Amino acid sequence: MRRFEGKVALITAAAQGIGSAVARRLADEGASVVVTDLQEDKLAEVANGIGEQTLPVRVDVTNRDDVDAAVAAAVDRFGRLDVVVNNAGGCIVRSVPEDATAEEFHAQLDLTLVGASRCIQAALPQLVKHRGNVVTISSVNGLAAFGNIEYAAAKAGQIALTVNYAARYGELGVRFNVVAPGTIKTPNWDSQPETLERFGKLYPLGRVGEPEDIAAAVAFLASDDASWITGHTLPVEGGVLTGPGGMNLGPSGFFKKEY
Repeated sequence: MRRFEGKVALITAAAQGIGSAVARRLADEGASVVVTDLQEDKLAEVANGIGEQTLPVRVDVTNRDDVDAAVAAAVDRFGRLDVVVNNAGGCIVRSVPEDATAEEFHAQLDLTLVGASRCIQAALPQLVKHRGNVVTISSVNGLAAFGNIEYAAAKAGQIALTVNYAARYGELGVRFNVVAPGTIKTPNWDSQPETLERFGKLYPLGRVGEPEDIAAAVAFLASDDASWITGHTLPVEGGVLTGPGGMNLGPSGFFKKEY
């Protein structure tokens, strides 16, 4: 399939994991891709692996100047911008919620929620011009109680942000959707193989997800195949929200706190 022929996509946090898989998938389907991250060496490897239709740009999504510069670089290099994939994020707060500081909470929101908002704001003129779309990578943590409360709140905020932008810009032909992954086998888990294996057994489909599982969902929502879908959250989570234990997996299986 060449669903993105002539299109340009910008993907944040694209140096590894989900972001790099999304960049490869969209490029394979014909897109020119702007890959952004703070890890410049890894970003260069991703760009080299994809080829000439790739532009690597160092971006800190907590810095609006960085985000504006990335959008400008996309337009300067490729002439337009059609798709934004908000993938930057991560769990900053490692303490239990009762002990988390306001500064930690603010940092989590700034990276995950406000960062996505900055990218949308910067790209909007191009998205309106080309009737483009945004796909934001949230999490099942934003839909159910799996722990990591501050992270979950930021991810839930991404869903609310998406719904409101979808309602506001639908008449202009700009779409906004969310993919909500379950546990995905990314380099963040490299030091915890036993935990990842244990989590996989909790999923009805018997495994954790691969970055390519999320890339496939993003490619669908960003393509014209989803031209009548906006304001939607697509869980890609191996059945963890609906299978045995379902939403109760948070306290019982994933992040139980001992008192």
